Amino acid sequence: MILAVSGSSDRRVIHIWVPEFESASGGIQSFSRFFVRAVGELLPDTDIVVLSKNDATAPPAITQSRRFRFDCCGWWSQRDRTAAYTLQLISYALRERPALILSTHVNFVRVARWLKLISGCCYAAVAHGVDVWGLKDRQLRHALRCADRLIAVSHYTRDRMIDELSLAQEKVGLLPNTVDPAAFEPAPKPHFLLQRFGLAADQPVILTVARLDSQESYKGYDQVLRALPKILRVVPNVRYIIGGRGPDRARIEALIKQLRLESCVTLAGYIPDHELSGFYNLCDVFAMPSKGEGFGIVFLEALSCGKPVVAGNKDGSVDAVLNGRLGVLVDPDNVAEIETALTQILQRSHPLKILRSPEELRRGVLEAYGYEQFKRTVGENLEEVGGGGGK
Repeated sequence: MILAVSGSSDRRVIHIWVPEFESASGGIQSFSRFFVRAVGELLPDTDIVVLSKNDATAPPAITQSRRFRFDCCGWWSQRDRTAAYTLQLISYALRERPALILSTHVNFVRVARWLKLISGCCYAAVAHGVDVWGLKDRQLRHALRCADRLIAVSHYTRDRMIDELSLAQEKVGLLPNTVDPAAFEPAPKPHFLLQRFGLAADQPVILTVARLDSQESYKGYDQVLRALPKILRVVPNVRYIIGGRGPDRARIEALIKQLRLESCVTLAGYIPDHELSGFYNLCDVFAMPSKGEGFGIVFLEALSCGKPVVAGNKDGSVDAVLNGRLGVLVDPDNVAEIETALTQILQRSHPLKILRSPEELRRGVLEAYGYEQFKRTVGENLEEVGGGGGK
C-alpha cells in the first residue's frame, strides 16, 4: 500500500473516497482533485485521508503535505480491485472513525451506508449525471437516500435525483465543476497542430472532445456530422476535429463515409492532457450538443480559452453556459438548429455578441466557475453535514 506521512492522531479526520486522483483524465478525476484541494484549504485543522480505487502510486501533490494521507488499490488486478478497495475503505473507517466520509462518486455509497449502520459515521456523495439517472440498483438507491448529504454538479442532475429518488430538496446541494485558469487560457492556434492536421492558420475549425462510445453518443458528434454538409456550402474550407477514443470509432468512420465527409473530418484520437489547451485554441468553435451531460467540464475549458461553445438545451450543459449567457444552446435533436448556430458563429454573425469577445468569455466563465467560487460552494455543502467549511 502507498501511504503518505500521517497527521497528528488527536486531530479530526475526514475521509475522501475517489475513483482516481491522477491515474486517468476526465471530468470526475478533475473534479476530485479540486475537491480534495478545497476541503484541505477549508479545514486546516483536520487531517484528510484520500482513498483512491484506481491510482497505483501516491501523487506528489498529496504526499508533500503532512496533513494528507493517501492510499490506493490501483496495483490490484481489475478482477480483484473492487473487493480490495471495499476492504480498504472499511478497514480505514473502522480504525480511524472519521468525522465524515466524502465520496466523489456514488458507486461507493453502499459501503458508506454499511459503515454508518455499524459506526454512526456521516457520509456525503457527489453525483455527476448518468451515474444517478435511471438507477435500478435497489441497494444503491437506498444508500443514496440514507446519505447525510447529496451533492449534484448541475440543476438538471439535482432535479432528476430529487424526482427519481423521492428526496427532499434541501438534502441535495449544488456544486458545479471548476476549471484551472492557468491550464486553459487563450493563445494563437498552435503551429504543431496546424502542421499535424494540415491546416492553414486561417482555416475555420469545429472541435468536439468526447469519449467515442456508443453509450455516450448523446454527446452530439453524430448530429454535428449530419449538420456539416450544409455548413460546408457556406464555409467550404471548415474542418471538424473530433478528439477522443473509444469503441464507437468504427461506426463514426462509417457515418463519415456515408456522408462523404472524409476530406473535412479528422478523428484525432486520444488527446493527452498537455495538448488539450492547444486543441481548444486550435478551434474557432467548440461544439457538443449533448442531451445526457451531467455538466460538461469541457465547456468550461473551451470558454477559458476564449472559444464560443454550442451546447444542448436538455441536460446539465445549460448550467455550464449559464443558461445561454456564455454559449449557444440548441435542441440536440434538431440538426438544422445545430447547423444554423455553427454557421453563424463561424461567420461571426451570431446575435450573441459575447461569442466574438474571447476576453469576455474567459472572464465570464471564471467569475461563475473559478476555483474560489468552487471552494466557497464546497464550504457551504460541508456546513450542511457539520463539516465546518465556512462560507
